Amino acid sequence: MSKKKNDKPSNRFWTLIGMVFLVVAVFYVAKNMRDVRTIVSRAGLAGPVVLIFLYGFFAVTPITTDPLTVVSGVFFGPIGGVFISWIGNNLAAMVEYYFGRHIGKVANFKKIKEKLPFGLSRLPVDSPWVLIFGRLVPGYGGKVISIMGGIYHVPVRRYLWTSALTNFFGSLLLSLGGYQLIHFLKLLK
Repeated sequence: MSKKKNDKPSNRFWTLIGMVFLVVAVFYVAKNMRDVRTIVSRAGLAGPVVLIFLYGFFAVTPITTDPLTVVSGVFFGPIGGVFISWIGNNLAAMVEYYFGRHIGKVANFKKIKEKLPFGLSRLPVDSPWVLIFGRLVPGYGGKVISIMGGIYHVPVRRYLWTSALTNFFGSLLLSLGGYQLIHFLKLLK
């Protein structure tokens, strides 16, 4: 029993250190966002790996990864852009899911859940319909559903297939849209 008491302050300490590091990293990246395109273009053959890493990095920040998906289509073409952004978005979804699981444990969500207003404690987050259509909310829908999926302990298999499905369609639309937009702007010149 005494070992658990000693572990909790340590967990809180490392969570605090992680959060401070995250805030500093988010501030730095947000301030230098235009350099992301430069980093990816200069990475050469490692560009797809750099872009996929950036998806994972942005997963734990409030910054949406939709612009990365558009950049993916611009740099790697329609097929490569969809494939790279789909992998990156799935990586980001898993990072957000496990981040949500950690938040749920640290915050003791099981006790907090019963006190949520507006009947939110009965929200069927583990339903495939909620997991699919919640992710379709532009911008932050995927992030919110991913974190909630982790907090609510949605089964990993169900979470994976629903995320992969919606991420594919999101990658298809945004990556192809970015690719087509660049070609349209070239025609205007």
